[in-house]
Amino acid sequence: MKLLVSLMRGTVIAALAVPFAGPGFAQSQPKAATEATKAANRTLQQTLNFNDRTDFDNAKRGLIGKHDVLTIKGAKGNAVWDLEEYKAYIGDDKPAPDSVNPSLWRNAQLNMQYGLFKVHDRIFQVRGYDLTNATFIRGDSGWIVFDPLLSEETAKVAYGLVSQHLGTLPVVAVIYSHSHADHYGGVRGMVNEADVNAKKVQIIAPEHFSEHAISENVIAGNVMSRRAVYMYGAMLPRNSQGGVNGGLGQTISTGTAGLILPTREIKKTGETVEIDGVTMVFQMTPGTEAPAEMNTFFPQFKAMWMAENSTNTLHNVLTLRGAQVRDPLKWAGFLNETIDTYGPDVEVKFQSHHWPMWGNAQIIDYWKKHRDLYKYIHDQSVNLMNKGYTGIEISNMVKLPPELDKQWYNRGYYGTVRHNTRAVYQRYMGFYDANPSTLDQLPPEDAAKKYIEYMGGAAAVLAKAKADFDKGEYRWVAETVKHVVFADPNNKDAKELLADTYEQLGYQAESGPWRSVYLQGAFELRNGVPQSGGMSTAGPDTIKAMPPEMTFDYFAVRLNGEKAAGKKLILNVEFTDLKQPYALTIENGVLNYAKKAAANADAKITLTKATLDRIQLAEITPEQAITSGDMKVDGKREALAEFVGMLDNFPFWFNIVTP
Repeated sequence: MKLLVSLMRGTVIAALAVPFAGPGFAQSQPKAATEATKAANRTLQQTLNFNDRTDFDNAKRGLIGKHDVLTIKGAKGNAVWDLEEYKAYIGDDKPAPDSVNPSLWRNAQLNMQYGLFKVHDRIFQVRGYDLTNATFIRGDSGWIVFDPLLSEETAKVAYGLVSQHLGTLPVVAVIYSHSHADHYGGVRGMVNEADVNAKKVQIIAPEHFSEHAISENVIAGNVMSRRAVYMYGAMLPRNSQGGVNGGLGQTISTGTAGLILPTREIKKTGETVEIDGVTMVFQMTPGTEAPAEMNTFFPQFKAMWMAENSTNTLHNVLTLRGAQVRDPLKWAGFLNETIDTYGPDVEVKFQSHHWPMWGNAQIIDYWKKHRDLYKYIHDQSVNLMNKGYTGIEISNMVKLPPELDKQWYNRGYYGTVRHNTRAVYQRYMGFYDANPSTLDQLPPEDAAKKYIEYMGGAAAVLAKAKADFDKGEYRWVAETVKHVVFADPNNKDAKELLADTYEQLGYQAESGPWRSVYLQGAFELRNGVPQSGGMSTAGPDTIKAMPPEMTFDYFAVRLNGEKAAGKKLILNVEFTDLKQPYALTIENGVLNYAKKAAANADAKITLTKATLDRIQLAEITPEQAITSGDMKVDGKREALAEFVGMLDNFPFWFNIVTP
């Protein structure tokens, strides 16, 4: 039965990121910005109106109070959120360092405006205490909280800040705007689940929230988590040559992420709910920034909560950590619906990231230009696609018109025009660009060896690449030297030149995630792939909320097809608390399940879903479950061992920038 531990291994346990560099971990030092990078950043600075301080006025407006020192620690004394790291080098009056894109630097300065802010007489926000804002709506007797941050620890401190300055009041309702963890993970820092069960606190979310919140990162959770290390820069040092800004906020918190399932789901636009004297009218926006998402209009306050559908940056049509491609046409359509349905009555707009906007005329103009940002990217990408251009070509061709491009809130601090246009192509056309040579390509290592052979050998390639590096042609150097590294990952000169190249591209990047991706790549080329720490995407609450079917689907993707080929094995699994038997069948190299017991099963496992959860969470061992009577195995125990032996355990720290 010890093998049953392997059955559960590989299930992601906690939504957190921890530094991998411990005591004695030697790290190669980053390089300074080159003259070419300095020139590129100066050129961009000259194209934008840095004298416009409207965003700073809005970001600072209504400040009530804040912690002088903002370091939030977890139960073990580890910092799960530390703004002090950023304060050490980011300030309102500090010019952008040579190693930081000046537009991204400006966004970082704005996101450093933290504390408790008054948005309206009865609307307050805690900003800068996590990647997300925590929004508090004052009811007659308590608070209605919108999006209670990512981590329980940060949420608790945010709630404490509100209580300190505005009085101690209970939370009477929590609204999850959408199904991403940074918008619900901190809920246990603000409410007690017993109060939810006692109907003292309502939890409201858009239709299908639970399904998407639970499944978002389960099936492909491991690879998405590894890629998220690159995207969010949570492991980069906090300095002008490392992590500066994540686009939507400074970075992600690394505390305890939880989930309390909704007590009510909103299903249609116009659905109205009154809680504690506050009237809320919901606008459903599924398939925009998240598969389940909704905006909220407050007619009493003439205020519009935009969830994450309109922030102060271009968002992702396809997030770099990996996800299903979003629909920018639908996104633009829902923004248009917002304008038509609620626009005439709105005097303040606020959302789950960044700072609010006040004034009807300003808000309508913003919404129109943000709407047209997504529609332009969609329409022009499809226009060029229909002219025969490929995704790579389109990404180099689409340029925003000045009336969209020059707006600070349309700049690419999170998403970019470059990768969003490629995402549009992917949404409609898929991976294949119609060129026969890309239909059946060689793997990267095999192709790299032939490229280098045809190009005269590694030394010749590096000599030419170094000359191009000195000319600032970093995109091309990255493209060519990548092949040298994949042909020979032990070539130190190639890895160092590629790291230097990624570093300069990171220094020039206006997008926080692009900067993080480049700098993490440079780090791993110089120092190797980390072997400890990391990120994972499903906490205990998520595992407990997973239906058995989702667990079985996850087992199915872990099944090693080669090991399973030619075998047939059937396990019956009965969850006594669910009154539901299942049959797991391995046949034809595939794992399927049925919601009924099989008559010819090789073995039967009887347990409760709660016991399965406890085993997955390592709260008890399978042997302890058997000894206590919580789990029973009948039939051929060797069949269970064989089943477990066919499941792969996914390595988190797989290579990305090396083969």
